Amino acid sequence: MITDANVAPLHAAPLASTLGVPDGDLLVIAPGEASKTRAEWARLTDAMLDRGFGRDSAVVAVGGGVVGDLAGFVAATYMRGVPVIQVPTTLLAMIDAAVGGKTGVDTHAGKNLVGAFHHPAAVVADPSVLGTLPEWELRNGLAEALKHALITSRDELGWLVGHAGEVVTPAKATSAAMGELVVRNVRVKAGVVSRDEREGGLRKMLNFGHTIGHAIEAAAAYGMPHGACVAVGMYVEARIAEMTGVARAGFAPTVAAALDALGLARVPAVPVPAAVVAALTHGDKKARGSRAEYALLHDVGEPAAADSGYSMPVDDSVVARALAECLAG
Repeated sequence: MITDANVAPLHAAPLASTLGVPDGDLLVIAPGEASKTRAEWARLTDAMLDRGFGRDSAVVAVGGGVVGDLAGFVAATYMRGVPVIQVPTTLLAMIDAAVGGKTGVDTHAGKNLVGAFHHPAAVVADPSVLGTLPEWELRNGLAEALKHALITSRDELGWLVGHAGEVVTPAKATSAAMGELVVRNVRVKAGVVSRDEREGGLRKMLNFGHTIGHAIEAAAAYGMPHGACVAVGMYVEARIAEMTGVARAGFAPTVAAALDALGLARVPAVPVPAAVVAALTHGDKKARGSRAEYALLHDVGEPAAADSGYSMPVDDSVVARALAECLAG
């Protein structure tokens, strides 16, 4: 079992006891994106080797997106692949990171640049554990929920905005609305992934907001949560789509209004220079021939570039203008 130091006493240790996992086989990492490295991957795999785990082993990942990505990569590569069971403990992990089979670690050049597709044998999501999270962590999850709504339909967007007040506090983690939120978003994510497992086309829709979002994360030295960066990324990419004529006029204000309704910022909490963010987009894993590519939308529920793989290059000058405008507030 792999977890982090925050989750271990709350959820992982009790679960390990229930499953009969010996104390020495509960492997703990430091919380946060800084642990999602090749060095931690090596430490964890070495620990499994030292304990004599074989091909009949399984990894249980108990935690948020960092734990799930890292533990999933350990499982994908250990003995050329052993099963992983994802037990997400954050909203973002329940509705996004734990579903879809993407695993990996960060590098000095960018986020998730070393990894593998390795689908979990099961995902066990219990919304009651969300009651142990701070409100800001729940809002991080709402950023990915907003992305799912924007790529799906106005009905989905209306439901999310209309029920925001029922899911944003830990006290409401066990509400019927929270349960429905998780179900709705898993349905969206799994529906896309099942049609394009390895991101050859349709799955790229799920990257809306992420080319800019990942660059902001890197520019902030991973000092900002993923969801907060994606929130800003969606607003910037909506403006990029408007500036290039890809999106209808008024699409960016629609995104801005939804962000405001969900209590998500449009400007990074950590100041990041627009030029640095623009440069970092070229190291994104979606780049082709060093050109950054974007999963843009014509409008809510209307992905762009469906006839060319659901992503498209954008001229650096447009990206720079959109960043300068949006990051300035």
